[in-house]
Amino acid sequence: MESQSLEQVEQVSQKKEKIFNTGKIRYLIRAALASMFIGFGVIVAFRTGSYFYLAESPWAYPMAGLTFSVAIILIAYGGADLFTGDTFYHTYAAIRKKMAWGVVGKLWTYTYIGNILGAAAFALLIYTTGLFSDPEISAFLLTVTDSKMTDPVSELFFRAVLCNWLICMAFFVPMSMKDDIAKMAAMVLFVFCFFISGYEHSIANMCTFAIALVLDNPGAVTPEGIVRNLIPVTAGNIIGGAIFMGLVYYYINRPFIKDS
Repeated sequence: MESQSLEQVEQVSQKKEKIFNTGKIRYLIRAALASMFIGFGVIVAFRTGSYFYLAESPWAYPMAGLTFSVAIILIAYGGADLFTGDTFYHTYAAIRKKMAWGVVGKLWTYTYIGNILGAAAFALLIYTTGLFSDPEISAFLLTVTDSKMTDPVSELFFRAVLCNWLICMAFFVPMSMKDDIAKMAAMVLFVFCFFISGYEHSIANMCTFAIALVLDNPGAVTPEGIVRNLIPVTAGNIIGGAIFMGLVYYYINRPFIKDS
């Protein structure tokens, strides 16, 4: 039964509210850390995948997906605050009347802003390293960002729904596990599934777009294309976390959870 894990979801949500109440700047920094940790995942994924991409190997995406998984480990154990996970945590807490809906909206907003700031800051740091100055190294990343900006909006939306369903499960399923190695393995598997499936994650996209923007490739990534992607993807992520996780798990577990 998931009831014990759902109690942890409530506790995580309430802890985040307490952190927010102790200082909005500290809360924003935690949110910024989440997207910077994802930035580390983006870098290692596309640096690894580029070697296979240049060799025209079918292993480009699988290897990128496997190495990108470092991001979720950093977020889960590094004390960061990710918008997509919060869509599940805070929705469930609000349905259980452990958090006001107004607070949910406020926390989502601050977390999303913090994630944006972190993505921008990390991109600037990467720019100073020159790691993607070689056009051959950046080719794989730019190919992926181009498709993200041009794919049909409806497809982006539904990919985002499925994405955050998986990502929230990546945080939720390990809550029932005791061993940290088992937790990490489960997280890596879920993230690999999301990446290799081609689903859309708003914060990962932010980081990827931000890094692509600072590369010496004029016109490869445009602000209009970024907005065109992030609006439907963010909406889809919210549905995936709030409805498919928060609402569904509340409903199917309601008979087994005591109100308090």
